[in-house]
Amino acid sequence: MLDMLWLIPALPYAGFLALILVGGRLARRITAVIAVGSVGLAAVLSIATAVRFISSPPAGNVSHQTLWNWIEIGSFQPSFGFYLDSLSMVFVLVITIVGFLIHLYSVEYMIEDDAYSRFFAYMNLFVGSMLLLVLADNLLALYLGWEGVGICSYLLIGFWYRDPANGRAAIKAFVTTRFGDTLLATGLFVLFTSLGTLDIQSLLLRATQEWPSGSTLAVAAAALLLGGAVGKSAQLPLQTWLPDAMAGPTPVSALIHAATMVTAGVYLIARMNVLYTLAPAVQTAVAVIGVLTLLIAGFSALTESDIKRVLAYSTISQIGYLFLALGVGAWNAAIFHFLTHACFKALLFLGAGAIMVCVHEERNMFRLGGLRTRLPLVFWTFLAGAASLAALPFVTAGFYSKDPILLAAWSAEQGGSLLWLGGLAGAFLTSVYTFRMVFLTFFGEAKQEPARRAGFFIKVPLIILALLSVVVGFIEVPKYLGDVELISQFLSTSLPGIDHARTSTDVEPILDTIAAIVCLAGVYLAYVLFVQRHQYAERLSKSYVGAALHGFWLAGWGFDRLYDHLFVRPFVWMARTNQADFLDSIYRGIAELSRLFHEIFSELQTGNVRRYAMGVALGAIVGIAIMVLAIVHRP
Repeated sequence: MLDMLWLIPALPYAGFLALILVGGRLARRITAVIAVGSVGLAAVLSIATAVRFISSPPAGNVSHQTLWNWIEIGSFQPSFGFYLDSLSMVFVLVITIVGFLIHLYSVEYMIEDDAYSRFFAYMNLFVGSMLLLVLADNLLALYLGWEGVGICSYLLIGFWYRDPANGRAAIKAFVTTRFGDTLLATGLFVLFTSLGTLDIQSLLLRATQEWPSGSTLAVAAAALLLGGAVGKSAQLPLQTWLPDAMAGPTPVSALIHAATMVTAGVYLIARMNVLYTLAPAVQTAVAVIGVLTLLIAGFSALTESDIKRVLAYSTISQIGYLFLALGVGAWNAAIFHFLTHACFKALLFLGAGAIMVCVHEERNMFRLGGLRTRLPLVFWTFLAGAASLAALPFVTAGFYSKDPILLAAWSAEQGGSLLWLGGLAGAFLTSVYTFRMVFLTFFGEAKQEPARRAGFFIKVPLIILALLSVVVGFIEVPKYLGDVELISQFLSTSLPGIDHARTSTDVEPILDTIAAIVCLAGVYLAYVLFVQRHQYAERLSKSYVGAALHGFWLAGWGFDRLYDHLFVRPFVWMARTNQADFLDSIYRGIAELSRLFHEIFSELQTGNVRRYAMGVALGAIVGIAIMVLAIVHRP
């Protein structure tokens, strides 16, 4: 089974090729079978591979498959191969299973779209590129998958390109992440020139042997790779593209935010964990970036009225938790929260899409309300995802995955009380904006009557993801609640464990209790402000300070305006100024000369046969005369 590893990314790629080549001539049912079937087969193969990997682990708990030598330039000879260990196995399972459910949902959601086959072709390419990224055995192949998900995000965010706003959102995402991609590419050059290889395992081994902790090269390489990670994962200071990415269809939002793209940076840092332990200053920067991002995004989510943009800021915030975990060395906790986040965030986006399908594409939560009784299935599944996002204690996956991050922020050697307080404040904000979203959308007076009901292909993914958003958390339970460590044990072969050096394990129940109280306090505050005493929220938002903060947070803390003044406007000014440089005049002159010759010769094309005959005769006379003169004057 492990020998068939290459088929997992190959199947979505095959679906992409089939759809892009002949999809426009196929019936929609056949298109759906190809798109969903290819990803579904990849999911089945992933599950079978995981079962084999766990039941009969390969030597060293690693399966390495080399397909061919890719490039041979002197000592630079990267192969094209796949590397499967417990870390990549978790990502492969999430990408294929959640990706399959999103594809299944899309069968009904996109059924009336004119570009049905093009949509699924892009989605399959997205899944295939992400699988290539997480399975690559060297950084060059990883970078190929990295760029693949980047171009797919551009194509899918701007999928409805006839609306100029969607095109601008796609360009913004592409250009913003391009800054990070450039830093990542530079980091690859630093690593290769310093260590002589881009093979991940060989590179990490050589880095350990040749670079002491805190060395300049280790810090530079780790910082450059971090630049790439913050771009793809929408962390400070490159987080601005993600809220505008909501311009794409809702299944695209679910795929980007749950299973692909935004988690690429998390995977990169986790995969290169040895490099970050050699650069402790950069690892600390990862934690600081994470905690600042989760707070900034949390405040912005409090001010949004668009349900999809609330979820977008929520994604930025939750990825901030993953960066916080990575930064304090809680590698296993980061991957566990990635797993639960993929389930509940995909559920919430698909739930938002189901609402939009039923109420004329309405996204403004203040124009909804009362949908709890009108869309009961959507409500209960959405509530399961919201409870997990808010980390409702003891019954949701989010509680069991988020609290280990807060514990690590408090007790790990790289952690500290400020990081813990930041994470705790983020948990409070999360519960407030999450249940603000729930109360505004599903409670109160109904302002929209559903025009239709969700069908089978929308309901099934919602139900499955709702169940996962609850039960997945029980694969890792604290010692005081049962001591289950399935995910930590599984990941122990590929990621280092964490040493809670600053405190004893007796503190964990206390910290979890504080986090639970904070979560419930946030839910209660949201209930008071948006159900019981909504006039309080109105007065607060209309006060001088409240209005100023609301506007500032709603504008994303002014990052777009700042970047517009620092980068966009100067670039546009230079481009306009440079329009009249002398180099352009050379090429304009060549063009004008070509146009002049065209006008002269076009005068000869009159359509008058007599003139053509006269021209032929004159040409023949001139030719004969030249030949006679040449013969007469020949020496």
